[in-house]
Amino acid sequence: MNQNSYDTRISRVIDYIYSNPSADLSLDCLADVAAMSRFHWHRVFSALTGESCAQIVRRVRMHRAAFWLVQTEWPLAKIAREVGYNNTQSFTRAFREVFDAKPLEIRAAQAQHVLTLRCKEGDEDMYGVKVEDAPERRLAAMAHVGAYNGVSKSYEKVAAVFTIRDLWKHARGMVGIYYDDPSTVPEAELRSYAAVELADDVVVPDPLEEVLIRGDESAVLVMKGAYTGLQEAYEWLYGQWLPQSGRMPADQPSYEVYLNSPMDTAPANLLTQIYVPIQPKTTG
Repeated sequence: MNQNSYDTRISRVIDYIYSNPSADLSLDCLADVAAMSRFHWHRVFSALTGESCAQIVRRVRMHRAAFWLVQTEWPLAKIAREVGYNNTQSFTRAFREVFDAKPLEIRAAQAQHVLTLRCKEGDEDMYGVKVEDAPERRLAAMAHVGAYNGVSKSYEKVAAVFTIRDLWKHARGMVGIYYDDPSTVPEAELRSYAAVELADDVVVPDPLEEVLIRGDESAVLVMKGAYTGLQEAYEWLYGQWLPQSGRMPADQPSYEVYLNSPMDTAPANLLTQIYVPIQPKTTG
């Protein structure tokens, strides 16, 4: 069996976990999805990815739960059921082990964060935007089509490829490129890339593709908080900061650099840099 076959099987399992967080995600079930003997599947998965099937299942489930906590008003019992827990006590215990906080603490912290931002809407430097010369970036990327809030599944696949191929020593960080405005493009047609920046000339492995970001002068906004707040940050950046700055966006897509990971960081503590390439400043 060649390397690509293992990549494909693990990618298929990741797809299944993300699409069915409340389902039976036992070893036997995931072995069936991978089309591999249940006697060997766990050892193969653990050896290639560095974590057990149980660990990735819990991590993905808690990531989905954290998203629903800050994106919806669902009661805790419903969120627990949506990620495969029949009672809130066991769900809360698992959630706390991942994020070191109770689920309702995460929801309350994010609500306070959003309220604080809304109180600052008149502040011309609400997010602390800086103009700087952004570096060129060479990415190993996986295309994603569909809702931007579903791109985490593609990141999980990219991470699996980097782990299997022992490429993390060449990585500089996680990057997302977003080509479309979700207010004007149907959700099912939104185009993006989930990517890892490469530090040198390492060959980009299949099924990833090489994507280059030019080193343009850019407006850089740093946002702290859940990714659900990114749309508000973009609206402020394009609707207030750009017009007031007198600068024009360049003909390049915006992109995001993630300074930590939602897989082990509470939503209110996530740090995201938004880069918007801008045209050279005019004179006269």
